[in-house]
Amino acid sequence: MLQVEILQLLVSPVHRLAGRPGDGMPELPSGELVTTAEVRAGLGLVGDRYFNQAAHRNASITLMAVERLPQPGAHPADLLRTRRNVLLRGIDIDACIGATVFLDSGTGPVELEVRSAARPCAWMDTTLGPGAQRALRGGGGVRCRPLTDGTLTVGPALFGVREPGHA
Repeated sequence: MLQVEILQLLVSPVHRLAGRPGDGMPELPSGELVTTAEVRAGLGLVGDRYFNQAAHRNASITLMAVERLPQPGAHPADLLRTRRNVLLRGIDIDACIGATVFLDSGTGPVELEVRSAARPCAWMDTTLGPGAQRALRGGGGVRCRPLTDGTLTVGPALFGVREPGHA
């Protein structure tokens, strides 16, 4: 088990990076950054745009490591700009593809099947700054399927691997 930190949680009811990056920066309401998020097995984060969406059941929660974010960029690098759900410090989450992992922020472990990479898109150059999409290749975070119900909270957390990956 590792001691990690959940730096930010994003629960957004709307897919904000739609259209073309050249159209300019969309509104990114700070109210979507929360201190606590409810996880439901097989469904995702309660209130999030991908919650209970059939097309996203196997990838309804995204995690990202703060260590991978380009710093300093044209804008503060955070979940509002990357549109991932969980920003972690202390674990190379991109190396966990194929594994079953858990995060425990004090209320019990939330198990997640790390299914695939969350590849950075062209929007990253608009939201974070020029060159961000290229800088995030191989480190844009991961897409997960939640296996258990639970709560994630900003602050210290335990991280562990239940089943190693097959990659």
